Amino acid sequence: MSQAIAGRDWSDPAALAPAADPYRAYLDSLGSAESRRTMRGCLDRIAALLAGDGAVTGEGQPWHLLRYEHTSRLRAAMIDLGWSGAYVNKHLAALRRVLKEAWRLDLMAADDYQRACDLQPVKAQRLPVGQAVDADALAAALYACDADPGPAGARDGAVLATLYTTGCRRAEIASMRLADYDTAERSIRIVGKGNKERAVYVTEAAQARIDRWTAVRGLGPGALFCPINKAGRLRRTGNQLAAMTGQAIADLLTKRLVEAGQRRHTPHDFRRTFIGELLDAGVDLAITQSLVGHASPATTARYDRRPARRSREAVDRLHLPES
Repeated sequence: MSQAIAGRDWSDPAALAPAADPYRAYLDSLGSAESRRTMRGCLDRIAALLAGDGAVTGEGQPWHLLRYEHTSRLRAAMIDLGWSGAYVNKHLAALRRVLKEAWRLDLMAADDYQRACDLQPVKAQRLPVGQAVDADALAAALYACDADPGPAGARDGAVLATLYTTGCRRAEIASMRLADYDTAERSIRIVGKGNKERAVYVTEAAQARIDRWTAVRGLGPGALFCPINKAGRLRRTGNQLAAMTGQAIADLLTKRLVEAGQRRHTPHDFRRTFIGELLDAGVDLAITQSLVGHASPATTARYDRRPARRSREAVDRLHLPES
């Protein structure tokens, strides 16, 4: 695909790699590890498409040599692969940013940069992925946590309760610190996407699980939820408790659901359930948007289950004749 799109061999960038790498400059400009992980994946997939080699990454690649004819062909290639509109647009956003860094590093002329970035977003609308978390499934998973007498049982029960009652992203759960937990207000201060700070709140039942975990964890500084090794020891970084990763949050969720004999769910399923439950209860859309940290109310509204319920009720008015 490198010959078809870029006209150059991207599988061996050494001869073309600039002294200053726009790939690294862009990733270093991002505000969180989760954002860097996401956008690194996007750029690596783009580089693999350009090289025609899935093992190729974006680091050290000659991004500054891309022109409009290459980027427009790349956009078409992503669409032809069957990627969703949102997925293509996320990759195009990463591509525009890495090209901007190439221009900032004086590797591209302004005209070349602007033309290469002049790509129309893919227009598409999709229903939110995933499924709502059934209350019985959550109860079974919490029972599995309670049946574990070790520190991981208390921690995992607190994580599940926090996921369900805050609607936080998995990276936000992983980045929570004990110092940001206000027991009097039942609130946790977090920094979400775009380096935006907000407060989330837990129910009294969720707070009881968090307090049960902090009694095991102790009141030392560091992450609210920390990794635990096989010996049951809490992992530290220096004199602070280490933070978990977003993937570790997803893994412990899967582990507890499987132990409980339930279908697997992702942390995002808990997020969509949180939004749906609030809107079903009549909570204002703007308040719900603020709690989950969406930049646009339109994003929050996509998780509103009420229109689908009304549509289903409308269809239920029909009667299928008996054969």
